[in-house]
Amino acid sequence: MPEQTGRSQLFSKRRLRFTMSETQRFLLLALLIGVFAALLVVCFHIVIDFISWSSLGTLTDRFRFKRLIPPTLGALAALVLVRRFFRAAQGSGVNQTKAALYISDGYVPASTVVGKFVACSVAIGTGNSLGPEDPALQMGAGIASLVGRSFRLQRESMRLIAPMGAAAGIAAAFNTPIAGVLFVMEEIVDAWNAGVVSSILLASVSAVVVARWFLGDQPIFHVPAFELIHPSELLVYAAVGLVGGLLSVLYVRSIELLRERLDRLPKWSRYVQAPAAGFLIGCFGLWLPQVMGAGYPAIDSALHNQFPWPMLLSLGLVKMVATWLCFSAGVPGGMFAPTLFIGAMIGGGLGGVAHQYWPFPTSPPDAYALVGIGTFFAGIFRAPMTSIFMTFEVSGNYVVILPAMVANIVSYFVSRWLYPTPFFTMLAKQEGVDLPSAEERRSIPILRVEDALRPGNSTVLRSNTPIARALEEVEKTGRDHSLVERAGGKWSWISRKALSELVRDSNGNQTLEQGIELPLLPWVYPDLPLDVALRLLGSYPLLPVTDRAHPERLLGTLTLEDVHHAYGISCPPQASR
Repeated sequence: MPEQTGRSQLFSKRRLRFTMSETQRFLLLALLIGVFAALLVVCFHIVIDFISWSSLGTLTDRFRFKRLIPPTLGALAALVLVRRFFRAAQGSGVNQTKAALYISDGYVPASTVVGKFVACSVAIGTGNSLGPEDPALQMGAGIASLVGRSFRLQRESMRLIAPMGAAAGIAAAFNTPIAGVLFVMEEIVDAWNAGVVSSILLASVSAVVVARWFLGDQPIFHVPAFELIHPSELLVYAAVGLVGGLLSVLYVRSIELLRERLDRLPKWSRYVQAPAAGFLIGCFGLWLPQVMGAGYPAIDSALHNQFPWPMLLSLGLVKMVATWLCFSAGVPGGMFAPTLFIGAMIGGGLGGVAHQYWPFPTSPPDAYALVGIGTFFAGIFRAPMTSIFMTFEVSGNYVVILPAMVANIVSYFVSRWLYPTPFFTMLAKQEGVDLPSAEERRSIPILRVEDALRPGNSTVLRSNTPIARALEEVEKTGRDHSLVERAGGKWSWISRKALSELVRDSNGNQTLEQGIELPLLPWVYPDLPLDVALRLLGSYPLLPVTDRAHPERLLGTLTLEDVHHAYGISCPPQASR
């Protein structure tokens, strides 16, 4: 028995030694999610390339008009899959991931991952004008959900790991870890803290490492050296941002109107709309095959000055129409790659025009194509930080940051000014779902303590004040509670009821610190968000608002009544005292 007891104690010590904290467990889960999501994205790319080679390869090179068949049949097959068998796999994947996070507590069925993989592989591989990044985001969230269910995580934990998978999926697809993290923070996650950020970052980095192991460590595009030839070029980059913002508004509004009209048609017409869109894509591909599929090779060619500027503008505009048709007809696939394509072509085309007609020295069109990659993206998805850092990660050149910031911010503000509703919010409303918008949350002003505090110190008592006198001063104010200033910059509170009881018990001649135990109060600062103070007011009737540099200096008081007034909430007088 003693020997068994000793062994059990040794085992318990070892088990305690290897017990992980909540943070450590989340980091381990983030690592696993990143690895599995990346493996899935690698297979996704391989399958898309294989289908593309099989359907658009040698046969269509020998028989040109056979280029019409693959996108037509591919669009129909993909639509049948998502309409009849995998309904949760419809759309691009971003709103579906947000819906899983905010409606289903992070639950994404495994069948959705399978359906998204198969349907989007067929749609993109056969040449339809869509991309793999948005589906990769949803599949990554599905992998995270599957891992969470395997570890039997609670609901709150499931909500936290879904963004990890989303970041891992899009980072592996883009081969850009920072852009993946930023997009999830700008568009997917409602509220985040340091623990969530570190987990999302680890999932993103591990996914990119695994993806590079299989697909190579080269970025998606081979970008030539970038340099700013003349300061006046910043005006040209601003013009690129202006055009990108205007086109993004036209693009989003066109999708909204076309989707509304197509939704009014009978449901069976969906099975005609999708193949019709695929057929038109094939028609475009007869003369401009670059617009078919994700279009990455064409972007790479634009970055190496292989197209004249009229060709660049033509490719950009035709790609807009092609993607507009595919997405509105319900063909499953992502919108990220087409926006990069359109931005690069429009930027390169405008750069070519400036290179010929701008009176000052300018860079070649490929530099403008590089900056344009993120410009249309920023205008469509309202994610300026993601677009700027994506441009930087693609180029690996710090010089591109300033032109990218100028173009992307101009595009962002023009798009937001002319069409306030974000793209994914518009899609959610059309689908009858109310999903939070990161851009709308950023537009809501944050109320702070300084917006609600009651300035002055008319209700403050000293700790050495006699109780009877303290009761008289509190009764003059008409309030039920008063602050008590103590030595060392400490603050307490006392109620009028407690003072009355002390006077009734003949303790009125004692001072406050002698007659009653004064509870300490936490103090708050004017710049704190008001909701932080509101949580404290659940335990205390009032709070002292002090100076950060001099906590003993009272700036005012804060009560629940003051908070209600700041939020525009009316309450009965007895509830506010």
